[in-house]
Amino acid sequence: MADREKSVDGLELSKAWQEAADSRAEMLRYLREQVPQIFCLKKEASPQEEEEAMQSRLLHPLECFLFGEAPQEGLAKLKQGSTSSQLCGRVFKEGETVYSCRDCAIDPTCVLCMDCFQDSVHKSHRYKMHASSGGGFCDCGDVEAWKIGPCCSKHDPGAATAMDDCVLEPELSHRVEKLFRILLRYVTDFLVWEESFELPAELQPRTKENAYYCVLYNDEHHSYEHVIYTLQRSVSCDQAEAQTHTTLIDKEGRRAVKRGTLRSCQQAKDLIRSNSEHISLQPLRVEILHATVMAHQTFALRLGSWFQKIIGYSAGFRQVFCQVALEPHMDRDRPCLISRLMLHDARMYKGARKIVHELIFCSMLMDTEFKRLFAIEFTKYYKQLQKDFINDDHERSISITALSVQIFTVPTLARQLIEEGNVIKVIVDTVMELLCEHLDDNNRFLFLGYNSDKFSRIQVIFHDLRYILISKPSVWTNELRGQFLEGFRVFLGLLKCMQGMEEVKRQLGQHIAVEPEWEAGFTLQIQLRHILAMFQDWCSSDVEILLLAFKECHTVLMQCNNQSFHREATDFYMCKHILHVRPYKVSQEPVSIHLPISRLLAGLYVLLCATGAIERLNNAESYDFTQLTEHPLRCVVLAAQVTAEMWRRNGLSLVSQVYYYQDVKCRYEMYDKDIVMLQIAASKMDPNHFLMLILLRFELFEQFNGSCSSKDQDELMQWNRLTEEMLYLLIAITGERYVPGISNVTKEDVTMREVIHLLCIEPMAHSSLVKSLPENESHETGLEAVIAKVATFRRPGVSGHGLYEVKKDLLQEFNPFFYHYSRSQHSKAEESQKKRRVLESNDKALRPPMPPAFCTAFSSIVRLLCCDIFIHILRHILQRAAEDRPSHWSEAMIQRTLHLIGQALLEEKTQLEDSTVEEVFFDFSIKARVIGSEQGKSVFLLMSKIKALPSLEAQKDMITWLLQMFEIVKCLREKSSPTVSMNMEMSKPEESAQDKEKAERKRKAEAAKLHRQKIMAQMSAMQKNFIESNKMLYDNMPESGTQEPVTSTEICAMEERELCIAIGPHRGSTPAEREMLTCILCQEEQEVLPQAPAMVLTACVQRSTVLTQCRGKIPANRADGPGTYPLFMPPELAVGTHTGSCGHVMHATCWQKYFEAVQNTTRNRLHAELIIDLENGEYLCPLCKSLCNTVIPLIPLEPLTFNYENAEIIGQHLTLPRWIQIFSARIKGLKSITQDNDFSAEGGGADSGSGISGTSGLCGEGQPDFRSILSYGVQEPRRFSDSIAEMLVVCATTVHRVGLKTAPNELCPRVPLMAWNTCAFTIQAIENILQEEDKPLFGSLQNRQLAGLRAIVQFSASQRLKSSQTVIQRHFTDMMGVLLPVMSRKSTPSLLEVDFFHLLVGLVLSMPSLYQEEAVDLQPSAVSSAYNHLYILQLVTMAHMLQVLLTSTDFPAVDDGEETEEARAAAEFYTTVSQHTGRLTPDLSCNSVAQRVKTGIEPFLRCAALFFNCLTGVHPPEELFSTSVASQGQIEALCSYLALPSNVFQLFQDNRETVSPLLQMWCGSPAITKALTGKIQTIRYPRRRNRLINLPEDYSVLLNQASHFQCPKSTDDERKHPTLCLFCGAMLCSQSSCCLSQLDGEDVGACTAHAATCGAGVGMFLRIRECEIVLMASKTRGSTYPAPYLDDYGETDPHLGRGNPLHLCPERYRKLNQLWQQHCILEEIARSLEVVNVMFAFEWQML
Repeated sequence: MADREKSVDGLELSKAWQEAADSRAEMLRYLREQVPQIFCLKKEASPQEEEEAMQSRLLHPLECFLFGEAPQEGLAKLKQGSTSSQLCGRVFKEGETVYSCRDCAIDPTCVLCMDCFQDSVHKSHRYKMHASSGGGFCDCGDVEAWKIGPCCSKHDPGAATAMDDCVLEPELSHRVEKLFRILLRYVTDFLVWEESFELPAELQPRTKENAYYCVLYNDEHHSYEHVIYTLQRSVSCDQAEAQTHTTLIDKEGRRAVKRGTLRSCQQAKDLIRSNSEHISLQPLRVEILHATVMAHQTFALRLGSWFQKIIGYSAGFRQVFCQVALEPHMDRDRPCLISRLMLHDARMYKGARKIVHELIFCSMLMDTEFKRLFAIEFTKYYKQLQKDFINDDHERSISITALSVQIFTVPTLARQLIEEGNVIKVIVDTVMELLCEHLDDNNRFLFLGYNSDKFSRIQVIFHDLRYILISKPSVWTNELRGQFLEGFRVFLGLLKCMQGMEEVKRQLGQHIAVEPEWEAGFTLQIQLRHILAMFQDWCSSDVEILLLAFKECHTVLMQCNNQSFHREATDFYMCKHILHVRPYKVSQEPVSIHLPISRLLAGLYVLLCATGAIERLNNAESYDFTQLTEHPLRCVVLAAQVTAEMWRRNGLSLVSQVYYYQDVKCRYEMYDKDIVMLQIAASKMDPNHFLMLILLRFELFEQFNGSCSSKDQDELMQWNRLTEEMLYLLIAITGERYVPGISNVTKEDVTMREVIHLLCIEPMAHSSLVKSLPENESHETGLEAVIAKVATFRRPGVSGHGLYEVKKDLLQEFNPFFYHYSRSQHSKAEESQKKRRVLESNDKALRPPMPPAFCTAFSSIVRLLCCDIFIHILRHILQRAAEDRPSHWSEAMIQRTLHLIGQALLEEKTQLEDSTVEEVFFDFSIKARVIGSEQGKSVFLLMSKIKALPSLEAQKDMITWLLQMFEIVKCLREKSSPTVSMNMEMSKPEESAQDKEKAERKRKAEAAKLHRQKIMAQMSAMQKNFIESNKMLYDNMPESGTQEPVTSTEICAMEERELCIAIGPHRGSTPAEREMLTCILCQEEQEVLPQAPAMVLTACVQRSTVLTQCRGKIPANRADGPGTYPLFMPPELAVGTHTGSCGHVMHATCWQKYFEAVQNTTRNRLHAELIIDLENGEYLCPLCKSLCNTVIPLIPLEPLTFNYENAEIIGQHLTLPRWIQIFSARIKGLKSITQDNDFSAEGGGADSGSGISGTSGLCGEGQPDFRSILSYGVQEPRRFSDSIAEMLVVCATTVHRVGLKTAPNELCPRVPLMAWNTCAFTIQAIENILQEEDKPLFGSLQNRQLAGLRAIVQFSASQRLKSSQTVIQRHFTDMMGVLLPVMSRKSTPSLLEVDFFHLLVGLVLSMPSLYQEEAVDLQPSAVSSAYNHLYILQLVTMAHMLQVLLTSTDFPAVDDGEETEEARAAAEFYTTVSQHTGRLTPDLSCNSVAQRVKTGIEPFLRCAALFFNCLTGVHPPEELFSTSVASQGQIEALCSYLALPSNVFQLFQDNRETVSPLLQMWCGSPAITKALTGKIQTIRYPRRRNRLINLPEDYSVLLNQASHFQCPKSTDDERKHPTLCLFCGAMLCSQSSCCLSQLDGEDVGACTAHAATCGAGVGMFLRIRECEIVLMASKTRGSTYPAPYLDDYGETDPHLGRGNPLHLCPERYRKLNQLWQQHCILEEIARSLEVVNVMFAFEWQML
């Protein structure tokens, strides 16, 4: 009924508005009353109430007005007539993953959202992923954005009509227009409203209340902490409230922090400003708004969201909205509504901006025609918008200027904007206006003291210019030509201000005082690199434009060059040639590295040559190329002089500039273009004059003219370096032809050559190659197209990355003087290629490669290689070397000279092969043989002379090759084969044939040697393996040698078998092994002996959940109750204590000194605190830097020769029932002795004796007394040295402290328990790893694991000697209570609540304490121990078998073959248990029961075998050293080693008398009844083996999951960091304030809190958006680790920087699994922290 009233109310209101003469006035009157009532006037309205009131009282009537009926009905009708949109238009949030297709996108800004990508054809293409910076939208459905596949399957229009054709009914259309006009104006007025206290006249309330808000605005100057601190001080709110305010201010842009009277708000405002000024120079922006103003602004914002919803209903609505928004104002000079909002954007707060931008996205940008109109408006106000953005302090992603990417990248729109609004001119004018403050007197830029923030904002404008130029036109109209050229002229004006800017002058005498500013100029250059290339590209697509652009460019360049010289031209003479030129010295006069116009002209000239338009260039001869090349040549000389260290006093800024000038980021439009300009000049000038000009500018003219000499070593070195650089330049000018237009090569050829030269340095990863190649405007390098042709791929292993190696047949293209090599790359490449040639038994000559022929326009460059001055230069350099005056020449100079000679000879050879001798004018070889007038030696003779120089040994092969080349050219010229030359040629093949034979012999010999070594290594390994496997034989050899010779093989076999039993009367002996170990600190050797000073192993104790069966549930540490952990380990193994060692040994004293030193030095080192926690006794292993927190003393095994006869005699008396009796009597006696202590006989009835007598009823013999136990053999306990005893305490205390997370207390009764527990848990963890990796139980552990395991077992066994015997006896009694219920207490757990392996270890290691007498320390003899171990193991095994049977529900289907003895015994066992528990499954086969129980107990038996092997040192049977033995064989071998019958069920039959009552008592426990009825959960055996969760093969699946991730505690849609726990698969919201929780009274992030419960503080997380693993070890420690996802090039991609498709690498994931299972996460973190030396820690606890 209420709904009906509401709708009637809304309909009536809307009808009244409709009928009113002035609907607008009526509506505004209604809003004037309602809006303040709903928003802001009440003190504290809940957001939900506010929302409901707005919906019912404001939006509902407006919707009724819109549809003219109930909104639901109107909407239903509307939906019938329209179809869904073809455009997706999803607006991206910051951090959202977006996809771009490298094959089909028109440009890199065309992207798809996750959902559209998954349903598109591009999923199988070469795609890229990256995180959006927010603000863009999905281009799915935009035909102009994609070459193919513009729509995904959801947005494919198919046969449906386009939504854009949707036409509204005239009446509806009229209403919509009317309403939209009123409301959009209302919204615009309030979003741009700047009055704080007043409203527009029509909305002025009747009475004005004294209710105001103090509103705090967001800015980018103050941090979170600053604002929280200020609010706490200013408006008296608590921390949580201040945090909430700050978060919302950051998110929404503003927030009312106080409501009250004008005066109270004014006070708050003043306080906030003054408090924030203390922290930062700028105060926070605070305003006071009247409550009604605040109310209308809030509603205006809500209307913005409402508009989005309404527009989404129908394309008709959208079109009406766009019409209203773009409708010109009645006053023509004033902007339309949408322009008003745009122009006010920089003054709006964040929340308002977002609403406006989203409105524009969902309206204007979703409709082609309105997008065009909006683009024209945007361009009209472009300059003003950019100026506002520059002065704004908000990010660009929330500025209206960010919309340019949506408009300017649309090819048709871009062209239209150039034609109609000359957008190129608009953009460049904007840049010029903003940069004009940086112009100097010469009208050139000078960025001294510039504002870097402002400058970085100006740079963004260049992106817009790039967007406009992204797709060049295929058809040119006259209008487009005219406007483009106009824009090009303006652009040249910008370049003119850069030409020659920031000149530098060489500093002489003293070092420069202040480094000049240079980054800004290069930043500008980097921004322009693609734009310059794109302008050239546009010009090349139309010959008319190209010619006009070239002329324009030349004209502007001529205007720039008027201030270049200070002196008149003079004549310079060399070799009878005269050069008339103006003198200029780079080393003395100002020079600039910035010459964009010269370089642009060079680029345009090459394009003229490439297109053939050079023919149409009027009066081409009038261009003065000496003048055009002047500045580029100076720049090259400057770089050469910097390399020659002539500018050292000019500081690092110049070195950096020269570095960038030649670096891959800038070289394409800087260094490369300078070389091109020099090539143009070389092709146009007389070659002799050109070389003379080069010598002049290099300041080497006098040296080569012989008119200058010096004895100053520095000067000579500079001349040598300059000569090297000058020759390098000549090599580049004549040899670098891989530029389309200079020779007939394609862009692909150019990329291929770059890649070949990069791979000649060393094999490289794909990402390194991409970084080393220049990118085009679409961020493409062209690598994929060529890489398969030039290289082979080598896949990575478990670490590292995939590498490309250059193909052998392409190495002939290697040029050691490749002009893009840096100095280090040049030497690396040369070295690696020489090595390769030596390995292939070739000479070391690195010959110049055969270059492609020059195009016609450049063909005259080769004349340089045979002109007089060139020969003169060569002769002069070789002459210096021939005279062998050390400081007058260098090997590098000779190397370059020989390379140039090689180039010249190759050129001559090619010309002679292609034409007749008469046609060839290239005569280098002739001139080189001519004897010079001055020096008297020809180049040819000088080469022959320097070949003999010992200092040029490395160049010998090259000279030999050149002399052969001279011969070949000579033969070609003479077209004959003179005998001498033939002999020389002939002898070579013979020689090479001999050499080859020699090399072949050498290779075979090497191969044979390697083969021998391999076989020897294999034999050695087999021998070692044999010795290892049969260690006992070797160890026992000396003893057996002294005894009588054994003849009978049967006895041998029997003894061998006996040796392989660990416990019981037939146990093997413990061999006497001397263990000599070396301390890693003092390097001294020592034998490990019980009485010697202690030797210790480094160790790390940590809590672990690797084996847990209840992940995420860590039991609280309860008080020491008799039935709880750590006395009994629950079967879930919820959290255990693992002790691992890196296997390195030290003296205890050495370790103590080292540890003290570490503590002292670490306290003074800031960084070390992050790696090691001193409070917890941590240190790094001195050798391998593993993290350790204790040491384990090494205790040698007690050698033992077992007395079998004695054992047999005792065995006849000491049966299992007797043993139980004796132990019961002993325990009873001990209880009575210690009655005064806190012992009370609980559980066994009032009289504890009655329980014992109950048991003795099982035995036939007489009653045993208190001391009967001693009659079966006792001995003195082992004595240990004081230092071993001390180390036992150190280790035990650490285990206790870490395992229980408690304060260190060596007297705590739980200390021995924790020692036994860590022993048991470590063995279980090792057994788990071996099983997981399918390795044999023995023989496959690493030495460090084995040494650590033995040490832990011996340490745990010796622990009782350092504890109170009474405490240990009590523990034994309590534990025994599980197996013998008569001894149990009320709190003793049932069979199902105990882990039996922990119980076994505890019982075995505590049992000797029962032998303690008051006055005498005793322990059981070897024979007693053997029986004790045997019976404890038998009892525990039987109990465990029952445990397995009771928890089993799924019995395997086994073929009922013949009934074996085992099956019968199993059936009997099952029947007995079923009778006791009343649970019987009738159709269960006995084989099935046998199989199930054996499978269930196998892990227990494996652990027991490991334990007894380490405890007794008895060698295990061979079957346990191999995995090839079947499971049945494994169990039999285990049983044999553990002295159990191979049919384990026989245990119940052999001891039926004793066990039957026990079985009945075990099964009668109430806990078992509950478990069987399903009331409590039980653990199944064998336990589930934990592994890391399964990850999807394709990474985009994970990204998809992350994109749909909703933080459970947060309602907003802000960017989250979804993080996946790899232990349990939980998705967490990390690094977010919404998910902070308390841990030990401290705020921690979601991952830290989760790791505490899931991994006992250890965690392994995958941060999905960052694509990296985070390892965590505690609240303060963590490190990142590469994710196990690789791209097709075998590389990981942290932070999705490259964005290539990623796939799971199973090997790497397996390695991560091992890292976890082997408890190496702490170690890995410590290692990585040690390597990455961070000064300030990352706050891991906030993750």
